Amino acid sequence: MELAFPWPVSQGEWLAWSVAAATLVFGLIMLFAPRLTLKLLRLQATPNHPEAVGEARATISGFYIGVGLACILLAQPLLYLTLGLCWALTAFGRVVSMLSDNGSTVVNWIWLVLEIALAVLALAFALGFVA
Repeated sequence: MELAFPWPVSQGEWLAWSVAAATLVFGLIMLFAPRLTLKLLRLQATPNHPEAVGEARATISGFYIGVGLACILLAQPLLYLTLGLCWALTAFGRVVSMLSDNGSTVVNWIWLVLEIALAVLALAFALGFVA
């Protein structure tokens, strides 16, 4: 059995691959710079609860790295569908927060636009809208 790196060949694959690469980079930043990540997300770990930093390193970065890496290494349409659905549900959660938590801020709108863009790019390829 030969191990080969599945390099994207079509424009749609490149779009989905780029979303996976961005997700992987976000996860690596969370893993190696959790305090910076928390600051960018406007969160703060208190000295009484250092496990908050561990949560950013473990739980958040683990899923980002896992899904991003799986998409890049395996390049399967169903994995790109998973990636797109994850970003779409992230955007949905942000909308719910904006509506119910009085969280309609400029920062939330910027993150929402980014999350929708990442979801659309991955889903466009996975659902066959872009070849």
